[in-house]
Amino acid sequence: MADDTSIFIGASRKPDDSYQRAENLLLQYGNRHGLVTGATGTGKTVSLQILAEGFSNAGVPVFCADIKGDLSGIAMMGTAQDFLVKRAEQVKLDPYDFQEFPVIFWDLFGEQGHPIRATISEMGPLLLSRLMNLTDAQEGIMNIAFRIADEEGLLLLDMKDLQALLANIAERAEEISARYGNVTKPSVGAIQRTLLVLEQQGAANFFGEPALRIADIMRTTRDGRGAISVLAADKLMMNPRLYATFLLWLMSELFEELPEVGDPDKPKLVFFFDEAHLLFDEAPRVLIDRVEQVVRLIRSKGVGVYFVTQNPLDIPEKVLAQLGNRVQHALRAYTPREQQAVRTAAETFRPNPEFDCATAITQLATGEALVSTLEAKGIPSMVQRTLIRPPSSRLGPITPAERQKLIGESPVTGQYDQVIDRESAFEMLQKKAKEAQDAEAQQADTGGSRWTIPGFGNDDPAPQSGGRRAPAPRPSNRQTVAEAAIKSVVRSVGSSVGRAIVRGILGSLSRGR
Repeated sequence: MADDTSIFIGASRKPDDSYQRAENLLLQYGNRHGLVTGATGTGKTVSLQILAEGFSNAGVPVFCADIKGDLSGIAMMGTAQDFLVKRAEQVKLDPYDFQEFPVIFWDLFGEQGHPIRATISEMGPLLLSRLMNLTDAQEGIMNIAFRIADEEGLLLLDMKDLQALLANIAERAEEISARYGNVTKPSVGAIQRTLLVLEQQGAANFFGEPALRIADIMRTTRDGRGAISVLAADKLMMNPRLYATFLLWLMSELFEELPEVGDPDKPKLVFFFDEAHLLFDEAPRVLIDRVEQVVRLIRSKGVGVYFVTQNPLDIPEKVLAQLGNRVQHALRAYTPREQQAVRTAAETFRPNPEFDCATAITQLATGEALVSTLEAKGIPSMVQRTLIRPPSSRLGPITPAERQKLIGESPVTGQYDQVIDRESAFEMLQKKAKEAQDAEAQQADTGGSRWTIPGFGNDDPAPQSGGRRAPAPRPSNRQTVAEAAIKSVVRSVGSSVGRAIVRGILGSLSRGR
């Protein structure tokens, strides 16, 4: 059975289907990442639930997405049901205690949990371009936009800031093209139209302040349990690209903010990436390479990333190679692609001479899985056919009333509810435009740039004594002392902002550096 150094997953079976031994996941290798795969209805959600319970009881905070609403039951105490009690007896889970877990509900739309927001600046040009599915040329313009914002000290917090900046870039297209390369108004317009579509799909709810603080998903309770952050994703899945980009941004933020800890006794945080295929679908090669780099390096920050998906072929090979702890539920092999998936899954396990892995994958019952975890020295254990233990929390969703009660009692209640709209690029660019208009109006009032007709105003000054007219002031390109001082300050502020902003592997802000 599990102790304070491991999580009890279930019990492996002998060829005659009798009890063999307990299968555990060692906490010291919990940050070596993992994979939970299987066809719909084979028990992936329950496996995710019992892993989240185990990590929480070990004092490890957890972040996971609730795609169908089923995972919300982890916040409520389970009840004895015949099939659960029977499974507990089969895996020798004695005593089978029921438990409720400390859960914080989150929702990008602020309906089924606390709102989650990030600023445009924090998201960065790479992930934003991925979210908007921009072409290479449009992505280049997006990079230029962020460069200009950094240099000119323009805060990009929400979507209206980015719209205002893009409009400004379109007006200055000729000047900017001379500095950074070709920027065309049609390309800028295409980006603006894409932003409008994103806004209509609800992405505007995500961008803004107050932005999510990483510390709020890494909380522990007074009794030492890790808080389980559950993201309501049923509505979010209507925009799968936003879902995948958000989770990728969050993983990037964890990587950039957390310090190096090497190999801790247990993870600092475990991050479950459900519907992981959405991350890699149609993703450019450069993004996949950077994701692989983050997955490889983030374990030294004490973060374990567990991908949950139907098919192991959904995960690129370089990423798949980083996933040490594996729970493989049943796969069906009716098509050539499905047969290839079964072979791929079988080949990634350390073979067990007692059964054929590929055959077993197609014959697993619901709630049964092939399990291989990292043993001493980080070596994968021999794959075992395993009955997954029953959860201690409720199996199935909670009611809306229960959810609202838990949201009201949450430790972050009131911290994210009210949107903050401070001065940023939108207001700053509006102010600059008004100042330019006022300057033009003042110039027009003084006649500095108008043609004049004798007898209709703005004539030459009256003659001075002696009958001579005063000499007209000669135009000059020289700045006054005040003008020079102001421009110097503006340049120094812009350049200092540009130097201070450092972006990480995935383009998000490296605020801790």
